[in-house]
Amino acid sequence: MAGHIISIIGGKGGVGKSQVAANLAIAYAGELRSKTLLMDFDQKACGDQNIITGLKSKKNLKELSEFSGALDPRSIQLFTADHKAGISFIGMPTEAIAAGQINEEGLGKALKAIVNIYPLTIIDAGSELTPLALKALEYSTLIFLVASPDLLAVNQCKRMYTDLVTMLFPKDMIQILVNQAVNGHPVSPDVIGKQIGKPVFHAIPRDDASCIAALSRSTPVIVGAKGSPFGAGVTDCARKLIQKNVLKTLEKLAKPQDTKNQSQPGAKNGEAPSEDRKKDQWTELKSRIHKALVEEMDLKKQDDNDPKAKIILREQTKKMVVELLGKEDTKNILPTRDDMNRIVKEILDEALGLGPLEDMLADKTISEIMVVGPKKIYYEQSGKVKKSEITFTNDRQVMNVIERIVAPIGRRIDEKTPYVDARLPDGSRVHAIIPPCAIDGCCITIRKFPDKRLNYKDMVKYGSMTEEMADFLRISVEAHRNLVVSGGTGSGKTTLVNMLGGFIQSNERIITCEDSAELNFPQDHVVRLETRPPSLEGDGEIDIRCLVKQTLRMRPDRIVVGECRGGETLDMLQAMNTGHDGSMTTVHSNTPRDAISRLETLVQYAGAGLPQKAIKEMIASAVHMIIQQSRLDDGSRKVLYITEIGGIQGDVVTLQDIFVYKQEGIGKDGKIQGKFMATGFIPKFIETLERKGYKIPRGIFTNKT
Repeated sequence: MAGHIISIIGGKGGVGKSQVAANLAIAYAGELRSKTLLMDFDQKACGDQNIITGLKSKKNLKELSEFSGALDPRSIQLFTADHKAGISFIGMPTEAIAAGQINEEGLGKALKAIVNIYPLTIIDAGSELTPLALKALEYSTLIFLVASPDLLAVNQCKRMYTDLVTMLFPKDMIQILVNQAVNGHPVSPDVIGKQIGKPVFHAIPRDDASCIAALSRSTPVIVGAKGSPFGAGVTDCARKLIQKNVLKTLEKLAKPQDTKNQSQPGAKNGEAPSEDRKKDQWTELKSRIHKALVEEMDLKKQDDNDPKAKIILREQTKKMVVELLGKEDTKNILPTRDDMNRIVKEILDEALGLGPLEDMLADKTISEIMVVGPKKIYYEQSGKVKKSEITFTNDRQVMNVIERIVAPIGRRIDEKTPYVDARLPDGSRVHAIIPPCAIDGCCITIRKFPDKRLNYKDMVKYGSMTEEMADFLRISVEAHRNLVVSGGTGSGKTTLVNMLGGFIQSNERIITCEDSAELNFPQDHVVRLETRPPSLEGDGEIDIRCLVKQTLRMRPDRIVVGECRGGETLDMLQAMNTGHDGSMTTVHSNTPRDAISRLETLVQYAGAGLPQKAIKEMIASAVHMIIQQSRLDDGSRKVLYITEIGGIQGDVVTLQDIFVYKQEGIGKDGKIQGKFMATGFIPKFIETLERKGYKIPRGIFTNKT
């Protein structure tokens, strides 16, 4: 039969928990007439147990944590020192540096073996929840939290009790032990119990004379003065534990049994329930807790701009979730502490954050998240779309996430306007659409904003372009060429515009216009404008076209439009044609030739009634270059064309490729193979720049052999 571990921890130093631990180990050994192990885990007061017990172990706790052999009744003797009173002892290193180097995981393995060697192990866990102390508590059957009749000690004990409960240690596992109790003292055990919120398990009388005398002789009190008030109090505590069978009762609570072979709803003849049934039980439990949480707390009363308020609310909510789970029968659904931790996190994320999307948003390798109803979440990682095993509880939870995203930025979504464009605080772009337009439930698409803004070196490193292409694009931006970045959805157009924006001189005034702000230029003098949807009354809408017109009154050197998709294209082309050279925008199209056709179509959305020839002449005059960006079948993003617009001949806008990407095949790893090539054509503006005195290396327009 496996033994038990009792960890003894103090709310603060000075409450006598080390003497309690040592004497309780001896008292327990005497009552059961069996060997008990005492271990010193107190890193702050390293070596105190050596003085209290008068023992020095053969090897210390650090050496035990590094022991790679198998622990058994014989090998454990290499570490322990034995006391005639029936205990074995393993001490803490007496040097603070060595004490701080203990391997917690190695010690966890040792504790796992020790319970099979000793019927009882008592650990002096210190007065702080260090990683080492938490490792002891993790393997414990019972935690004794020691307090003294001192208001400060009681307050710290209450704090530690709350921390332990919040960290999902069952309340029944934590028992309050009062040391130095004095009859008639205002801070009585009953008062301490009420203050902490849990009845006191046992009180040990104050006995300074016996404790001081024992310390001076390096002999435990219970050995030299068993009949003293302190000795008798500790002995009574040991007897109470044994007679009430406390450890046997707590064993099931602290270490939930494996539920694989238990008969549960959905299982037949003792068989394990199906995975679907487990998921259903998990989802039902989350729904009940979330509903109760909404009834208990007003989760909407949070200041989104105050990080401290968010932390406080999350801690308060976490305590409430733990309390609500404590009222549920979760033995079958949450067999391990890891399961408990996971469900608490999921409930908190759904109540205060973006639910199952929180972990994906934190994962830097994920670039896009796509939600299709509550049960299907997809994400893009390394250019490939994958399905997540995590799901929402129900469609209401998806709707809550959408509302939590759009509310802080003044957007709205309802049946009248069942779609919305928004952004997260970190700049990630969000699009949401709900029923009746979305048939299978609420849909969310999040284009994550990168933590690190990619520069041209990153683009070259990732194989999106060559060094020569990057040099040419830098020259083009510095020479105030008007650029249109063309590509499909998710091809990397915005990332490329961000990179091109980095080439703009720092003394220029840049104004950006976007539906949802994504552009992030490194310059200081940048004015960022964003559209606004109509109000509930249907007025107050500000679209991109309106913003582009406003920029012309704001003394811009460069105008950057996030994407041209309507009548604003006409205003953008006119701005490019009237003294705002060096402007940029993006359009959706598959080739540079398609981009010209797309611009022609978009200009007509303005309703100006311009003839086709005039529109083509305007495009040929305003746009200097088209950069075609594409996402290939293997998920990689590359610049396929850098093309100069040469003018117009008849009714055709002339195009001349400067750089192209030539695909040559697919490798064994599924990656597309190919190479970037210069066509040998030298753009007209290069010659103009050279006449002005600029030195442009002609080598960038030739292919390396």
